[in-house]
Amino acid sequence: MRDLSLVVFNKDDDSGNIMLETTSIVVEGMTCDGCSRKVKNALEIIKGVVNVDVSHESGFAVVEHQNLSNEILKSAIQSAGYYIDGKRGDFHWRDSGVWKQSAHNTKWCLIGCSIGDFGTILAFQFIPYLIALEWSPMMIMTIAMFNGIMTSIALETIILSAQMTLKEAFRVAIGMSLISMISMEAAMNLVDFVLTGGAKLTWWVILPMLVAGFLTPWPYNYWRLKKYGVSCH
Repeated sequence: MRDLSLVVFNKDDDSGNIMLETTSIVVEGMTCDGCSRKVKNALEIIKGVVNVDVSHESGFAVVEHQNLSNEILKSAIQSAGYYIDGKRGDFHWRDSGVWKQSAHNTKWCLIGCSIGDFGTILAFQFIPYLIALEWSPMMIMTIAMFNGIMTSIALETIILSAQMTLKEAFRVAIGMSLISMISMEAAMNLVDFVLTGGAKLTWWVILPMLVAGFLTPWPYNYWRLKKYGVSCH
């Protein structure tokens, strides 16, 4: 892809005239308002950037700045997980911003999964009809994992519907990584089985289940977000 030519103009402030430049950059990989905000935030923290306008619909980032090089602006966009000229920044595990964002993504996935998972286990503990079925812990946990994934997708659709149409929100939610959700569900149910000997919920097992459910997919979510920029939470 190409960068548009720089447009240089003067702008007055309280201290007199300062020379500002406007750079329009083609950004690849943005799919929603959340992506636009990520690119905008990555550019706004650069010293010397005055104003940023990013649109995932047009694919442009328009940056008003004080004599910054193109490479500095490109690097910030690539670090946020998006492509410039078909290239993305090198992968590493030291990006605190990506760790924070991936933790936020993992948290919402955990909340969604827990609703369906815990609800299913509790139902088989307290509803007489379900208790009478005498299903094995493995069968109950399988249903709990499935329901957890379904409620996670439903919650994600509700959250994303504030940024886009309901149909688009559902499409993005369905596109969430099954690897992340399945590993989260497997970790929670394994901890439950090890600590209680079956598919049971007690007050003391909930916290270990949640911790395991959060920590297990978190590194994968970081990798996916850092390397591919795949996350629209």
